[in-house]
Parts: sequence; C-alpha cells; structure tokens
Amino acid sequence: MASIRELRSRIRSVQSTKKITKAQELIATSRITKAQARVAAAKPYSEEMTKVLSELASAAGSLDHPLLVEREQAKRAGILVITSDRGMCGGYNTNVLRATRELIALLREEGKEPVLFVMGQKGVGYFSFRGMDVADSWTGFSQAPEFVDAAGATDFLVNLFVAGSDESVDRPDGEGALAGLDELHLVYTRFVSMLTQEPEVRRMAPLVVTEDEVDVSDAETVPSEVRNYSFEPGAEALLEALLPKYIATRVYAALLDSSASESAARRTAMKAATDNAEELSKTLSREANQLRQAQITQEISEIVGGSSALAN
Repeated sequence: MASIRELRSRIRSVQSTKKITKAQELIATSRITKAQARVAAAKPYSEEMTKVLSELASAAGSLDHPLLVEREQAKRAGILVITSDRGMCGGYNTNVLRATRELIALLREEGKEPVLFVMGQKGVGYFSFRGMDVADSWTGFSQAPEFVDAAGATDFLVNLFVAGSDESVDRPDGEGALAGLDELHLVYTRFVSMLTQEPEVRRMAPLVVTEDEVDVSDAETVPSEVRNYSFEPGAEALLEALLPKYIATRVYAALLDSSASESAARRTAMKAATDNAEELSKTLSREANQLRQAQITQEISEIVGGSSALAN
C-alpha cells in the first residue's frame, strides 16, 4: 500500500495535470467559434465558384481540360492528408489516418501506386515512424489555416496532375523532381457538430463537371441557375484559369473544416481528461484520508495501551 506522502504527491501531480487539461479545454472552446465563423465566411465564395464553373461547363461544350479528363490507365494516385500539428485531440488524427490507410489499400487493389502528401506534423510523424515515404509535407498552420497555405500546396499538386505519371515536375524547394500523378485524392475531417467529426475522402482530380452540377467538397451538388453570363475572353480560357483556383478553394475549405474539427475534438478530449483527473483526485484523497485515519487510530490505541500498562 502506498504511503500518505506518495498519495499526496500523486494528488499534486493529478491536480497539476487537471489545470493543464482545463486550460486546453478553454482554449479549444474559444477557437471553435472562430473556426466555425471562418467556415461560414468561406462558403459563399465556394458556392459562387461552383455555379460559375457549372455555367462554364455548359458553355464550353466538349470539355478536354487536363483536370477534367479521366486517365485510361492511371498509375500513380496522389493522396493529400490533412492532420493536426499538435496532439491532445482524442481520436481526431486516428480517424483520418485510418481512412487514409483504407484508401491506400483500395488504390493498391486497383493497381495504382499511392503517393502521400501530408499537411500537419502528426501525419508526417505517423507515416515516417512506419517507414512510409511522404512525397511532400506542409506544417505549422493546422489551427489557423490561410488561403495561401492551401494555394501553395495545390499549385504543386495540380502541376503534378497535369504533367501525368509519364513526366516529372521540379519541386518548389528545388530539391530534385517528382514524378507526376494520374489521380488526386483528399482526406480530411468534416465538422458535423461539437461532438461529431467525420473523416472524408474526396477525389479532387479529375474533377467531375456536368451541365447541371459540380462535384463539390461537401458532396452537395449546387444546381446551375439560368444567368446571363457573357464570357471574356471565352469559356475555355476561363476554365483554364478557374479550375486550379477551384481546387485550391476545395483544399482551403477542407483545411477550415479540419481546423474546426480539431478544436472540437480537443475540447471533448480535454474535458474528458479534466473530469477523469477530478475523479482520480477525489479517489486518491479518499485513500489518503483513510490511511491517515488508520494511522491516527493506531496511535491512539498505542497511547491507550501504554497508559494502561503504566497504570497496572
């Protein structure tokens, strides 16, 4: 049985941990509202971009842009995985990495070579620990992503896709070249509610564009509306300019969703940790009190016994 000193030391340790988890819970709670507001602010732009692309798809007729054409014999499939830079967020990273492993297995069954691209330090550490090659990574912005973070990554990924698996593209940092891609997939976490965050797998390229709808990141199709658009210089040229921006918009929306999901998952995990620390502290305090009471009883018994011996 532990001594009173050991129990009191454990109680102090648990209470210190409780302060940390409580602070993390409060910080995550404050960030959720901001993250949700950023998701809502980015949604109108994404919807309008989708509607414009629908109109362009109708006006362009036969679409032969590289981002829209299915490769007959796809060899290499890129996977962009969005994780967090920090831990202490429960099963947030575990769920998205599990979905990534399932996608890798599916692509290999189809005879395609998966190529990993990772956003977030936790994802980089996960794949590196398991000896899995990461073609490129971007870290340091999982809590507060900006559009430039998404654009910097998607520009490189779009160039790889346009080049195709038969050609190579120089890396942005100048450290060699990387073979191109025939497909591009996105794995991230979709924010549903404060208690629910679901991993999502979406194909970013080739894009699916029809006259009536566009495959958007939230899997909700936005019907095209009859609008009096006049295209300058023309539908084909605008598609050339807008499709890469549309992919960057989808990645940015996924980053915002993942940021909100990370804060919500961290809040839930830290609240559970705080509650557990409170319960453990009470249990240890009860054990310490019982042990101290037993010691006092024993001391009283010894005093009474000694007094009786002296009286006799």
